[in-house]
Amino acid sequence: MKKSLRFTAALAVLCMVLVCSAFKFSDVAPGQWYTENIESMADLGLLNGYEDGTFRPEGTITYAEFVSVAARCVAGSVPPSGTHWASGYMKRAYESGWYDYDEIYEADFDKPITRQMAVKIVDLAFNIPQNEQEDNAYYKYMTSIKDFNEIPGRYGYLVVRAYNNGILTGDENGNFNPMSNLTRAEACAIIMRANGKGSAVNVTAAPNPTEPPAQAISGGVSQNGRLSVSGVQLVNQNGEPVVLRGMSSHGIQWYGNFTSYNAIKNTADFGANLFRAAMYTAENGYIDQRESVKNAAYAAVDNAVANDMYVILDWHILSDGDPLRYADEAAEFFAEASAKYAGVPNVIFEICNEPNGNITWSGNVKPYAERIIPIIRQNSDAVILVGSPTWSQDIDKAADDPLSFSNIMYTCHFYAGTHGSWLRDRIDYARSKGAPIFISEWGTSAADGSGGVFLGESAEWMSFLAERNISWANWSLCDKNETSAALQGGTAPEAVWTEADLSESGRFVFGEFRR
Repeated sequence: MKKSLRFTAALAVLCMVLVCSAFKFSDVAPGQWYTENIESMADLGLLNGYEDGTFRPEGTITYAEFVSVAARCVAGSVPPSGTHWASGYMKRAYESGWYDYDEIYEADFDKPITRQMAVKIVDLAFNIPQNEQEDNAYYKYMTSIKDFNEIPGRYGYLVVRAYNNGILTGDENGNFNPMSNLTRAEACAIIMRANGKGSAVNVTAAPNPTEPPAQAISGGVSQNGRLSVSGVQLVNQNGEPVVLRGMSSHGIQWYGNFTSYNAIKNTADFGANLFRAAMYTAENGYIDQRESVKNAAYAAVDNAVANDMYVILDWHILSDGDPLRYADEAAEFFAEASAKYAGVPNVIFEICNEPNGNITWSGNVKPYAERIIPIIRQNSDAVILVGSPTWSQDIDKAADDPLSFSNIMYTCHFYAGTHGSWLRDRIDYARSKGAPIFISEWGTSAADGSGGVFLGESAEWMSFLAERNISWANWSLCDKNETSAALQGGTAPEAVWTEADLSESGRFVFGEFRR
């Protein structure tokens, strides 16, 4: 059914009384920026004005009014529930993930909606597509939106997507004003533009996850032995599904003290069965001080092995962006590392952390992987993790043009305050195409490591991954002054850690190890 028919079927009201037979409002003059949107919504039967013949375009619109309009546009009539007139709409919207439990309470229903919440609701209600250049746009708008730093991390990408799709713009001073109230005129414009850009998702529709996998087990190397990949699932030496959960180090050139035997043992004692040694290539890493950084990475691997843990040896490209830039150095390193750990079932090789910049999967990352993987395979049949462009989020591109090697998994990275349902949808898409996914880095913060901690969003991600038996490593095991760090400042690596040594993020993540 066409979206315009869905709109015609909707009977929403924006704080309104049914009057105005001609849908002409005395205070909506021709030629105003909002005139066409208001008239279009009125013509579609979505709104009416007040008894005095006005529309009051500069008046505010409440959470309940805005959500109910969006819900009726998408699903038509929604049965009422609860004591508030909009309870049914709000319940269905919440169940569909348009807002989280800590964003809108029933006491807020009749309060004016904020601009940042309106953006989130239309993005998820109308399924606004991610532009292929969105991550480049993120940095464009991060500098052009003057108050971008005031936008919480959980809304940043949604605001960029709205700007990128022409759904909204800033004020005359270049500000977004995330906490400002949305006017009735703005509500009309945002909803009409979103309707034109997205593909509305029925709020009553049940989620469509992948086929429920077999129950997975955890445990260390002594229990599971050498791992391999079967279909989209990581399996142990007996072919049983296995899930790895643990921590990633920060850059070992900065926080190598948290890759010691005792530091890694502390995570194992809390239930982790995975450690990731993040060996930066640039940022004063391997390229600049090869022997010392390499030896530190090997020491971290050896410490994880001594603790019966699986361990990812991570070629951590970041500022270097294109994995082809240091492909010669990578070939030399992985030839040595794969020979060194050829008979060690603990070791997993991650050959490119977060490809980024002006690169593509088919033009840069896949050719790099096709060079490096055979080098590793000369010595080892270990599981190999491969990143993708856009900071290991273009897993859909990899799934559409996969590598032709066995025991390969594609990494996906997320930060709960920045990345939401659109990235989970990509994971399901990739898996539906037969691409195994491994979350080799994720954080409870925004994408820059700060902001939050976003516990609600993190819990949603953890449930999603658990339902699919997807393994993960959290960023990061250190005491850095940022919200993604798992440890309180000054925590001693050689001490026996208690919950008092863990940060807010650390307490959440460590509690997930034995999920």
